[in-house]
Amino acid sequence: MKFLDLAKVHIRSGGGGAGCVSFRREKFIEYGGPDGGDGGRGGDVWAEAVEGLNTLIDFRYQQHFFAKSGQHGMGSQMTGRSGEDIVLRVPVGTEIIDEDEETVIADLTQTGQRVLLARGGNGGWGNLHFKTSTNRAPRNANPGQPGVERTIWLRLKLIADAGLVGLPNAGKSTFLAAVSNARPKIADYPFTTLHPNLGVVGIDGREFVMADIPGLIEGASEGRGLGDQFLGHVERSNVLLHLVDGTSGDVAGDARTILTELAAYSPVLMDKPRVTALNKIDALDDDTIAQRCAALEAEIGGPVLLMSGVARTGVTEVLRALWVQIAPTRKATDQRDEGTWQS
Repeated sequence: MKFLDLAKVHIRSGGGGAGCVSFRREKFIEYGGPDGGDGGRGGDVWAEAVEGLNTLIDFRYQQHFFAKSGQHGMGSQMTGRSGEDIVLRVPVGTEIIDEDEETVIADLTQTGQRVLLARGGNGGWGNLHFKTSTNRAPRNANPGQPGVERTIWLRLKLIADAGLVGLPNAGKSTFLAAVSNARPKIADYPFTTLHPNLGVVGIDGREFVMADIPGLIEGASEGRGLGDQFLGHVERSNVLLHLVDGTSGDVAGDARTILTELAAYSPVLMDKPRVTALNKIDALDDDTIAQRCAALEAEIGGPVLLMSGVARTGVTEVLRALWVQIAPTRKATDQRDEGTWQS
């Protein structure tokens, strides 16, 4: 299945049916009077977050969603049938954005969340509603209200506990494959990863979800390389794992490039907890490791972990460091869910 995280769709709710002008015509009833029924209500357009979806590819092949209109009212006080609703089934983590591409209408972060995107029009009143003591035979009825038509954007941001960031070929996909059952493409050329990958990671009897995104390069915020279009997928993460290629001749410059691009994309990413690891230490001697680790620590102003995704050296320590940042958020979520359940 091809990965798609942005889609433009056109929606329209159903219009209400018109009211009916009708009079009773029955034997032995001298003054039948009005009996026109009301029009049916138009269908609504909803969006719902469902399990089992991780891409918006379905909206590439269908971009128009129009709900049914309500039926017109009929005689004998018969109300027209209401139009059926339409539900857009989207993955958990989907943002619904207005046509201006800035205004967020809703953010569906939990399974089963629903949001009303376009309300159907009300049906018109039949002439029965207009009967009064002075107007015993009204010949007027209301038309139904029109439906609402609008264009919206669907933007998917994957929900993961930890997000992997780094330059191309920093070893992110290798690390994800080493610690989870995910099987991302791995090769010795830049931009092997073309779309985000998710993997479930286990450490000390606990599990969390990790997201790997395509590598960033200098100028990604200006559209170079694959740009920063995939950074939104780690924006929801509780902690970032910054992998730096230990075989690079300028590890400090590499780290500076990534931090600059994160800051250019969003202050939210810069405020997230980060775990920095010097990768590929299996290809370095001890003196080189010490020298580059010191240069990296001086650049980021914090501790640096040593690891090798290929040799699986130091991987456990990195995962434990990530879990230290993830655990408090899990407790907060559990307490919030428990409070919601009790209420």
